[in-house]
Amino acid sequence: MEKYVCDVCGWIYDPEKGDPKGGIAPGTAFEDLPADWACPVCGAEKEDFSKQ
Repeated sequence: MEKYVCDVCGWIYDPEKGDPKGGIAPGTAFEDLPADWACPVCGAEKEDFSKQ
């Protein structure tokens, strides 16, 4: 699974780790994140992420 980086703050979404603070389980692919998911650091939207 690919990692994605937030274009706003640089936080990296790693599918192997998920987003525990956001309720996203480890093993969740970026494409499977809910449409309203946001960067846990800066609040950027999913569309503000790029493949790393």
